[in-house]
Amino acid sequence: MNQRMGSQSGNRRAFLAYFSSIGLSATLLPGVLWARLQERKAGRVTVEDVGQAAKVAGLELSEEEKREMVQGVNNNLARYESLRKIPLDNSVPLPMHFNPRVPGMSWKAGKKIFQPTKLPSVRKPANLEDVAFWPVAKLAALIRTRQVKSIELTEMFLARLKKFNPVLNCVVTLTEELAMSQASQADLDLAAGRYRGSLHGIPWGAKDIIAAKGYRTTWGAAAFQDRILNRNATVVERLTKAGAVLVAKLSTGELAFGDQWYGGRTNNPWDPTEGSSGSSAGSGAATAAGLVGFAIGTDTGGSLVSPSERCGIVGLRPTFGRVSRFGVMAAGFTLDKIGPMCRAVEDCALVLDAIAGPDGLDLSVPEGVPFSWDAGWDFRKLRVGYAKSEFEAERQADYRRNNETTLNTLRSLGLDLRPVTLPESDLNFFIEYSERACGFDEFIRGRKDEGMKWKGHRTVLEVAHLVPAADYLQANRVRMLLMQDMARVFNDVDVIVAPRPSLDPRRSLNPITSLTGHPVLALPNGFSAKGTPTGITIAGQIYREDWILSLAKALEAATEFHLKHPVLV
Repeated sequence: MNQRMGSQSGNRRAFLAYFSSIGLSATLLPGVLWARLQERKAGRVTVEDVGQAAKVAGLELSEEEKREMVQGVNNNLARYESLRKIPLDNSVPLPMHFNPRVPGMSWKAGKKIFQPTKLPSVRKPANLEDVAFWPVAKLAALIRTRQVKSIELTEMFLARLKKFNPVLNCVVTLTEELAMSQASQADLDLAAGRYRGSLHGIPWGAKDIIAAKGYRTTWGAAAFQDRILNRNATVVERLTKAGAVLVAKLSTGELAFGDQWYGGRTNNPWDPTEGSSGSSAGSGAATAAGLVGFAIGTDTGGSLVSPSERCGIVGLRPTFGRVSRFGVMAAGFTLDKIGPMCRAVEDCALVLDAIAGPDGLDLSVPEGVPFSWDAGWDFRKLRVGYAKSEFEAERQADYRRNNETTLNTLRSLGLDLRPVTLPESDLNFFIEYSERACGFDEFIRGRKDEGMKWKGHRTVLEVAHLVPAADYLQANRVRMLLMQDMARVFNDVDVIVAPRPSLDPRRSLNPITSLTGHPVLALPNGFSAKGTPTGITIAGQIYREDWILSLAKALEAATEFHLKHPVLV
């Protein structure tokens, strides 16, 4: 045994010496060494530096091994310094693309089906503002039948944005000039017989990490409050093509963290004394308050789902790679998703149909996996699971009551609910923050965070700089195990119903599916004791947003919580 251990030790020294000789030993410890050098500001890496870095990396090195590594580490130091001189804007993507599929997961490239519910018969009310809370489908019927012009609808929503923004603080920039131009064009197109579909002439708002040409894209941070990006995000291009009218850039927490931005906190329309949650804070508040027809949010670790639940709207976080992220701030290269935030379930299908699919710019979006939707499909064909232990863990009586009512409603619809056990994970935010540190490297090195409200940004990102490259990659290998565990859960069910996020993120559906890439929908399911909305989440198999939407649509029709709206003063 001792002889074998001695042999292994000799091999280890030879291994380290080899990598040191070619200047690659520091690939295990780049973040740690960078931090040490920032403290020193200049100079060479010493044996002591290597020893300190090795502690963080979990490596046990002898003094001889440390000395053997020093030259290789200093060789790499020159490489690091050269790399840092290359401008790398947040928009530069990784050439490595996350794929939510696991080995053995396959399906035939299906033919696209899109069969929404027929537009309802509607009549224009005497006061046009009465339609402010209507779902997209009803607004579309007003436009389609020419009872209301897009320019009238746009003026009404712009007026509401101006009126209620002082209460909600959800608007960063009104895109009024663009909106009036797009609305006018929508009316001209309809008069000429060119109807583009259900989003034709419908006003919408974009989370302010989404680029809109000619308008500010601030990322919620004071450092960027005057910046104008000379491009449209793909999601903006596609909604414009669908005839939708962009009326506002809506607030996001600083660098897409929370609901606090450089202009203050974005508030919940149901209770303006509390925040709307984040980071798609403005999209959630504006949609719930009837200030836009719908909004677009983004989600890295809950940024779309959480404000949807808080504000009592329907939010759909699609499968990772369903929607192109070109022109959108990168928070987590392998985690970011873009999705609709609406007042009704089928509205999410209408919006997703317009924005989904490859564009050749975001290579994480696959070919041959179209989004399909058939509003008449029988949801009772679904195998429905529910996160039993998560529901049982809820301790607040009002939330527990609403959850039990939801499960009983599903059973009353003829569904046989199957208890499922979710896998656990400690990876929540570890991978995201490591990727954030990469995307905001120049921001932190240049100390552009000085004017930010949350002073913890620098600490979070600098700590993430200390993550060894090997451990980040190992975390993603563990992530694959989590993906395989989740795939096994979905062997037995098509969708999973779960309550609001648990206090323990290791066992919550939302952070777990953020890592695995599964689609999730947030849906209101009642009200708390203080009158604010409560919600549930529904997750589905990879690329099966249609199954989630079908179940949610049935539940929505049976409960009608989406018809209740906050009273704004």
